[in-house]
Amino acid sequence: MRQLVVLSGKGGTGKTSVTAAFAHLASEGEYADKFIVADADVDAANLELVLQPQLLEEQEFKGGQVAVINQDTCAFCGECQDVCRFDAIDYTDGLYAVDPIACDGCAACVYQCSTESIAMYEQVVGKFYVSNGRYSPLYHANLYPGQDNSGKLVTLVKQRARLQALDEDRVFVIVDGPPGIGCPVISATSGADLVLIVAEPTISGVHDMHRVLQTVQHFGVQAIVCINKADVYPDGADEIESFCEVNGIQTVGRIPFDLTVTSAMVEGEPVTAFHPEAPASMAISTIWAEVLESLLEGEV
Repeated sequence: MRQLVVLSGKGGTGKTSVTAAFAHLASEGEYADKFIVADADVDAANLELVLQPQLLEEQEFKGGQVAVINQDTCAFCGECQDVCRFDAIDYTDGLYAVDPIACDGCAACVYQCSTESIAMYEQVVGKFYVSNGRYSPLYHANLYPGQDNSGKLVTLVKQRARLQALDEDRVFVIVDGPPGIGCPVISATSGADLVLIVAEPTISGVHDMHRVLQTVQHFGVQAIVCINKADVYPDGADEIESFCEVNGIQTVGRIPFDLTVTSAMVEGEPVTAFHPEAPASMAISTIWAEVLESLLEGEV
């Protein structure tokens, strides 16, 4: 079983649109019913908007702890507020209370409280889902705004997808990874066999592509690159291809700017299903063939 992770150095490059198209194309080929899709972009999960999943399982995801004050035993001395470095303890109407968003979970107030009126409680920071997607099983999750531990939630999503793939002898897992280079990206990259980086030919796009490439290479995972909206700035696309060639990185194609992609998003469909003959659809189909060959080389 192989894992493909689709990444981008920044948000808005078209990573999720490409992933959704890959899911559609995989369902139309010889590996239909032999793959699973996972949305590991838990901070801004939106792959479900295109794959229209039917929910099978939902569970709470707990991460981190938050302080809670027992008002029945509180001495109202204010020592907890004095020791809190995050200004997370408010004094209102004669009562001290912890703001769960501001609380960092350091427990300094717990140790400071002379009446032992403060305790740490695990908090629910998101939800994890298992669904039947339009083309395959879909594992996805949603981290609540302002919460952390997204790296752990990404790991949960990938692990569950991987286990089902192994149990059912599926050939590969397609993972829509998070943008950037932070902990969620590291969690998504862990265990991957191939990473496809979706880059765009802008100054910031090229810079961020370099950063995510360095991250992936640091963990010894093979990376390949495709260029989205390549015809908007051809010189930038040429720069990306030249950089990849010099550094021994395969570029698997260019996707032109195509308003059909926007129309497909509005209709909630992958562009390759919405309009297979559109320029973007044809480019993505070619890229998918290249990606699939690289992913399964020597395995199938």
